[in-house]
Amino acid sequence: MTTIETSRPRVRVIDLETGGNGPNDVCEIGWQDVIQDSHGTWEVTGERGALLVNPGRPISADTMAVHHILDAQVADAPFWKEIAASILRPSGRIDALAAHRAAFEQRYCTPRFTGGTPWICTWKSAMRVWPDLPRFSNQMLRYQRMPSGLVHEIGLPAHRAMPDAYVTAHHLRDLLNETSLLQLLSWSNEPGLLPRVPSGLDRGKGWDRLTDEALQEFARDRDADIRFSAQTELSRRGEYTEQSVVEPAQKSFL
Repeated sequence: MTTIETSRPRVRVIDLETGGNGPNDVCEIGWQDVIQDSHGTWEVTGERGALLVNPGRPISADTMAVHHILDAQVADAPFWKEIAASILRPSGRIDALAAHRAAFEQRYCTPRFTGGTPWICTWKSAMRVWPDLPRFSNQMLRYQRMPSGLVHEIGLPAHRAMPDAYVTAHHLRDLLNETSLLQLLSWSNEPGLLPRVPSGLDRGKGWDRLTDEALQEFARDRDADIRFSAQTELSRRGEYTEQSVVEPAQKSFL
């Protein structure tokens, strides 16, 4: 870890590994900072790290199979509530927090720990800036785009908190150098704008290729990203208003 100038615009990328699905089940947090230099260019810094966290109960086999963190490794680690704020609210300037599919991190990184710092979702932002890419997972973006300066070994192993945050930070850097921080924050506050239909008979088609009738059906889908994507295309055609679709066809259980 190196010391950086913390008065410059800074976004801290966060990645979590968890031991289950409970509200305090974090077993590792990783971070990587991205700052804006004196010329206005965003860059990945040497400020990165990771801490193991005691989730307070045994880690499930399903999650151990993903990140390979063992109960014995976190037995003497601090609890989430003891260390979260120190990572999420570091000294110096923080303009935003960021994560890939940030809704997951936000389940655990609540305003109690973040102080209300806004979030950037690099998954939602990548679909806006690079819509022609075929896939948008963190690791697929890594190998589809091959971001400059990404040291392959630092970004491994995948599915551990610091390496994943490091990879995400390179996507964030490039997003910030193509559009503004405020634009990324705005997109991140909306559902994901999917470039193509994700499933079904129309899978892989751009929304602009669908009939109005098909779009109206998708605009009632239980998935918020699908609804939003269909509604956006209907709005572009002048066929959508807030009253035109009242309820999803099947309400979400979430």
